Amino acid sequence: MRSSKLILIVALITITMVSCSKNNDPISEPVESKKTENFHAPQTTDFTANPPATSGEFAKFNFKTGSKVTGDNWDIAFRGTRILVNGGEMIGLTDEPARTGNASLVLQTGTFGDIVEAPADSEFKQDANAVYALPHGSGNGWYTYNRQTNLVSRIAGKVIVIKTIEGHYVKMEILSYYKDLDNSGDSRYYTFNYVYNPNQGDKSLK
Repeated sequence: MRSSKLILIVALITITMVSCSKNNDPISEPVESKKTENFHAPQTTDFTANPPATSGEFAKFNFKTGSKVTGDNWDIAFRGTRILVNGGEMIGLTDEPARTGNASLVLQTGTFGDIVEAPADSEFKQDANAVYALPHGSGNGWYTYNRQTNLVSRIAGKVIVIKTIEGHYVKMEILSYYKDLDNSGDSRYYTFNYVYNPNQGDKSLK
């Protein structure tokens, strides 16, 4: 009889421990696929200066909220074709926001669907004095500029992977630099797809 009771007690303890272990396991949230349309990134250029001087407030974006922000809780920021990351040092631009976070990014080559995991943290970069984490200029990063047509075109197969200020991983694909995806319309209106992983530190992007 004692033996049976002992076995029953051990079984109950085991079940309780397994149940508690399962309850304490972190719950993984699903990866989110989103699209942002017509995100305005205006700038002002003084062509009387040599070289032309560009100014204006950067439009700041937070991937957790999926929206424009005005405070220090930004992950990346846009002005014209320039994209900054909230990590590192000031580049030295007029009206540039201060870096208050530790975000970083890396530009990868491949289709958006094929990039399913963020690379090693050692590959990520931050802004620095006179150096962009995301290279700027025609053919250097995410776009090309045609001087004959004045058209900014995205480079197909370029995916920006970001580590946010809160340590979440994101992949982002710029689709257009023009309002309503119309190359003959207003410029400096970004439309982009992105995949955001809400699980801190998890590199999965699928």
